[in-house]
Amino acid sequence: MNSLPEKSPARWKLALLLGSVTFFSFIYFYEAGGWNQNSRFDLLRAIVERYTLRTDAYYQNTEDRALVAGHYYSDKAPGLVFLAVPFALAARPAMRIVGIDPESPRGEIALSYIVSAGASALPAALAGICLFFLGLRFGASTSAAAFATLAMALGTPFWAYATLFWAHALAGACLIFAFASALKLRESTTARRDFLWALAVGLTAGWATVTEYPALPASALLAFLALSQAWPRGKAARWRVLLGVGAGATICLIVLSSYLHAVFGSFTPGYAYLDSRQFTFMQHRGYLGLTYPHPDRLLKLLFGCSRGLFVSCPVLLAAPLGLWWLWKDRTHRAPALVAAAIVSYYFLFNASFYWWKSGLSFGPRYTGASFPLLCIGLAVAWQRATPAWRRVLAALALASVFVALMVVSTTSELSMQDSCPIIHSAWPAFWRGQLALNRVSMLTVAEAGSSPQDGAFNLGQLLGLHGLASLIPLFAIWILAALFWMRIHRRHI
Repeated sequence: MNSLPEKSPARWKLALLLGSVTFFSFIYFYEAGGWNQNSRFDLLRAIVERYTLRTDAYYQNTEDRALVAGHYYSDKAPGLVFLAVPFALAARPAMRIVGIDPESPRGEIALSYIVSAGASALPAALAGICLFFLGLRFGASTSAAAFATLAMALGTPFWAYATLFWAHALAGACLIFAFASALKLRESTTARRDFLWALAVGLTAGWATVTEYPALPASALLAFLALSQAWPRGKAARWRVLLGVGAGATICLIVLSSYLHAVFGSFTPGYAYLDSRQFTFMQHRGYLGLTYPHPDRLLKLLFGCSRGLFVSCPVLLAAPLGLWWLWKDRTHRAPALVAAAIVSYYFLFNASFYWWKSGLSFGPRYTGASFPLLCIGLAVAWQRATPAWRRVLAALALASVFVALMVVSTTSELSMQDSCPIIHSAWPAFWRGQLALNRVSMLTVAEAGSSPQDGAFNLGQLLGLHGLASLIPLFAIWILAALFWMRIHRRHI
């Protein structure tokens, strides 16, 4: 398929089509509760319902909690929750208008779905749009850029993370936004644009760290990338970039440090105050569970059947090759190097963590924020591949999408003890039509007892469909989107 002209308005139409279909695919599934998402939802409820940062009223529904001076708090970084607050504040009066009490069990389930859509799914879909334009920037055709976007959004564990009230999708979106903003500095022509794009880098990279503490080194690398893009244009441009990045990062630092000081009376992460016998290793193994990269863990994170990246999404085998090809092009050497460095950092970080399997999850969860940057390589790989190799890539992508679909349809929180949960758990449950298996609620114990339908669901089930038939509306949207894609291409080529 031919590519569209560089300045064709159809590129934006195709990007919005990709964003819409991936966003719908994300919000099609409600994954219900668990320690991780409940910890964040407890903080959200405390803010919007009780105007406090204490989660004392909700502490019983999670073990992911901090205990300080007799009061409970979320142990998580606050970025996801802070982003979700505006969605919650808008949703509560809207629910009252339609006759739903926002503080009833039904209302709280609806609220958890809305904030997951707004703070996880929406940024993840926007990250896909950003990835599409980055692919085009690096010389890929619209087909190659779309391949990378769909593979990332629907063929990796990123799909699962985007359906959950977890931080990985938002952190990954922030990193790729910062990456794209840094590259815009290369072509900036005015002092004002220098400062604004640098400010965007500081805000988005900084918010990645406010959302997930381990994003700090990646954020720093993106700040260096921004500076490198402006460096050839002289001292004045460099100072503008430093001021812009510094201003954005300072805003994020103020938000995070104010929160930590208000909650813990110090600038120490909440993981240092864990109130759980489940996480004693974080006090006795290195720094909060971090030691050094273990080669055996790294191999399992890449090729293991339990959490291996290339087992859950084999299409990503081509991504490192694509980044290498991108690096060989001198024009794009710096961004390729930074993207590869960030991906490498996340895998080394995950391999350094005692709890490297990351509890109940799909794929190497602690590396999840790096997936959008890793998938830049897929656009380049597709563009450089011969027709025969493109057929191989397409087959790997279809296998990856099928694996991700099986997992998000059944449960995205796969067992940590199972040696190969995709084969032993997701596969048989999917073909038996046992979908939306997670019955853990995001409500408190008392609220969950009064709400018989507070577990996972998909939108097809809400329409009265059962088993695999509940996925028919999702497939119908995919087919419709494919038809629109072909129509746009025919009209603009």
